[in-house]
Amino acid sequence: MGSNAPPIKANVAGLSREVYKGLPTTLCAGCGHNSITNHLIKALYEYGVEPHKLAKMSGIGCSSKTPAYFVEQAHGFNGVHGRMPSAATGAKVANRELLVLGISGDGDTASIGLGQYCHLIRRNVDMTYVVENNGCYGLTKGQFSATADLGSMQKRGSVNEYQTIDVCGIAIELGATFVARSFSGDGKQLVPLLQAAFSHRGTSVLDIVSPCVAFNDHVGSTKSYAYIKEHAFTLHTPDFIAPANDIAVDYEPGTVQEVEFDDGSRVLLRKLEREYDATDALRALQTVHETRERGELVTGLLYVDPKSKDFCERERLPRKPLRAFRESELRISREEWAKLMAV
Repeated sequence: MGSNAPPIKANVAGLSREVYKGLPTTLCAGCGHNSITNHLIKALYEYGVEPHKLAKMSGIGCSSKTPAYFVEQAHGFNGVHGRMPSAATGAKVANRELLVLGISGDGDTASIGLGQYCHLIRRNVDMTYVVENNGCYGLTKGQFSATADLGSMQKRGSVNEYQTIDVCGIAIELGATFVARSFSGDGKQLVPLLQAAFSHRGTSVLDIVSPCVAFNDHVGSTKSYAYIKEHAFTLHTPDFIAPANDIAVDYEPGTVQEVEFDDGSRVLLRKLEREYDATDALRALQTVHETRERGELVTGLLYVDPKSKDFCERERLPRKPLRAFRESELRISREEWAKLMAV
């Protein structure tokens, strides 16, 4: 007897969407990072990435848990805090056939990992670098991160008096060849941006504003979080994080969308105009600064250089993966060494 079940829809790689799922999330209900995971699953499935050709890299933080939640059959490496770019560079150099996807956070990128982030961009390593940006340190009770906006207020009333580090602005200034910003709840915009990043040869930076529902409990924050109930029992300090609803937005290019979170705080998102020239680096920097001065976060493809050379091409590395070479192919003979030293 035949089955009445509908046929499984396969992508160009012949795989179902189920293949691109991972372990159940352990993040808070309503966390923006979970929305990003869902968009990643959709983007990778539609793009047709083969799991054995995907390398998921991460550092330390809530964001760095994300690789466990998609494409379980892919390669994965969880590095030291802020050092993910080094591991990602090594993976790409060893095997140019890999699609290297780095998942980082605002602390992992803009604080302890800022130096590595900058040099990754200078080298233009061929990888997609996703920053899950919530403006706080979620694993250590919500202190301001380096991407928190000037004037933001913590739950206990502390005000951020330090200028924000804009990871998109820095990337453009350092010569990044693909820079975009989006919002975790805007899948209509984010999925195509992810797929464009996968196809770009060079470092593709995606700064994704991702609300933390546990620790951004203040009005006026651009990276807000919902209610958290603290427990006073002195034996240990468990927290109860009230479930929050996933936030989704859909708005036209050139318009501003106000997003209100469960705690009453708001963020203003401005989507780039359709006629915006994403190949003009100076205009991209100007747009980032102008919108920030208005209290807005600009989203969309900010800058792209489609003609740039990636790190492997600049260093004239062979197309054949380095991992596939035998020792005899990599080591020169004594005679060749002597001739080289005589020069």
